[in-house]
Amino acid sequence: MTTQQLTDQIRKKKSFLCIGLDVDLDKIPKHLLNEEDPIFAFNKAIIDATHHLCVAYKPNLAFYEAYGLKGWKALEKTIMYLNVKYPEIFTIADAKRGDIGNSSTMYAKAFFEDLDFDSVTVAPYMGKDSVEPFLAFKNKHTILLTLTSNAGAFDFQTKTVDGRPVYEQVLETSKTWENSSRLMYVVGATKAEYFTDIRKIVPKAFLLVPGVGAQGGNLQAVCKYGMNENVGLLINSSRAIIYASDTAYFDEAAAQKAENLQLEMAKILAS
Repeated sequence: MTTQQLTDQIRKKKSFLCIGLDVDLDKIPKHLLNEEDPIFAFNKAIIDATHHLCVAYKPNLAFYEAYGLKGWKALEKTIMYLNVKYPEIFTIADAKRGDIGNSSTMYAKAFFEDLDFDSVTVAPYMGKDSVEPFLAFKNKHTILLTLTSNAGAFDFQTKTVDGRPVYEQVLETSKTWENSSRLMYVVGATKAEYFTDIRKIVPKAFLLVPGVGAQGGNLQAVCKYGMNENVGLLINSSRAIIYASDTAYFDEAAAQKAENLQLEMAKILAS
């Protein structure tokens, strides 16, 4: 998927919502545990109820790898279902990979060729030869961890080196890598005060923004400082939407939570 196609979907749906599919079998409605594949059954119901309200879905791979082979099969079924039934949806493999050379190439093949995700999250710590293998795939996107929403982000990401914070140096350096136009960046909603400086460095790039909802990030603040002329934001919400209810009507509750965010986004876009 191209960024223009993603932007077109945002305009059409009046939404820049990304829904995180972080499936914990201890939290899903108990009746689903009787299904042959509870993880996929949960995902399918959430997707069918919310696809018209969002432009992206983001499975966090930890929640699938934790269940071994059955978790990986559920992930395969989920991405296949999205690609066949809702091909207009942008898909993100939240894998946070980071290795070098052939290892990165193989990770990229796994997510871009085998599973056919549109994008994957990647850690920048090992530099360009850990990221450029992902960037080699046309019409696929690499989402670089830049300034994350967790408290530990202050351990390294905001530290000043040679007069500039590390996260700013990550942004600047990444622009020199081959096919850097295929880069997107993770910037946490809980760090809204940093968006102005980030936009000075990457004014046109899409930013994947976790932390709205359960983590307390402020949507209005993120949009005020982070939105560009093409919107340029994917606001992720996971637990606040998918675990809105543990009853038989969990999908309807999820849709209501998603619609609340979508309506707020529509107002922002209109203004």
